Amino acid sequence: MPTSSETLVKLPANVALHARPAADFVRTAMRFEADIAVAVDEREADAKSLLDVLSLGAKGSATLRLRADGDDAPGALDALAACVAALE
Repeated sequence: MPTSSETLVKLPANVALHARPAADFVRTAMRFEADIAVAVDEREADAKSLLDVLSLGAKGSATLRLRADGDDAPGALDALAACVAALE
């Protein structure tokens, strides 16, 4: 039975979600079957699309809302939260 999960994570203060960090984030999202979205403020993007993630323009200390739908949704959100925490 597919599950839906959501969590909030905060970007490190010194990290914007620009090319390299965004690529790491997208690579992590692509390891999962779940449909994953990431949102900043009112803007939402497909977490598996580098251009979508870059278009969010997330700056350091921004709060990201992660939502995943699918059998591996909880694991996907755990992995993405760990990825964001490790960004430098």
